[in-house]
Amino acid sequence: MDFTVLTLFPELISSFFEHGMISRGAEKGLIKGHCINIRDFSTDRHNTVDDRPYGGGSGMVMKPESLQYAILHAKKKTPKSKVVLMTPQGNRFSQKKAFELASENKGLIFVCGRYEGIDERIYTKLVDEEISIGDYVMTGGELASMVIIDSIARLIPGVLGSCESFQSDSFTDDRLEYAQYTRPEEFEGLKVPGVLLSGDHEKIRLWRKRSSLERTFLKRPDLLQKGKLTAEEKKILKQWGQELESLVRE
Repeated sequence: MDFTVLTLFPELISSFFEHGMISRGAEKGLIKGHCINIRDFSTDRHNTVDDRPYGGGSGMVMKPESLQYAILHAKKKTPKSKVVLMTPQGNRFSQKKAFELASENKGLIFVCGRYEGIDERIYTKLVDEEISIGDYVMTGGELASMVIIDSIARLIPGVLGSCESFQSDSFTDDRLEYAQYTRPEEFEGLKVPGVLLSGDHEKIRLWRKRSSLERTFLKRPDLLQKGKLTAEEKKILKQWGQELESLVRE
């Protein structure tokens, strides 16, 4: 899958593509990461990419010419890619959206704005979708684009060491991930739950299911309202409730 990032700070993105999971995915030929400097497409000798907003106001606005040339250049390299603008006004990014974009496998061109934003005519003419990673404002779209690329890349078959790694992730089924433990068996008086050492795969599966439900109920109860509880989940939560009730009585 092709990821192209249009930015005024290419060094931020280049470093991201050169490390960790993203780099390994590229080495396997599963991911292609491109970085385009918007300033390379400026139309004057001063490499100007911004100007004062019409109507007055503070700050500067990114000019449409250089953005248009940069986007068209990226589209020429990967014609089927979707142009995504990182903006607080966009649709909220989620795990569901990550799966959707990964399954489309079209490639993505991220437009990272700076200053007070970009000229509105670029939205109208060249942007396919606007995405936000949360209800807050950042100085630019670079970090947001890296968040989305990282989230999508790990869903591409072969990028992670095991397909089970993302199948058990938080939010995959509107549940938070179960608690994880590793060596040593005891750390500062706290022991790994015995069931995880038992070798009984069914008991471990049930323990993890319960751990996931407990964490979701305590930390993100809103997620439980999104999806219908299975018969097994109802049974687990009922048992947990009975245990809590007995503790209160004591």
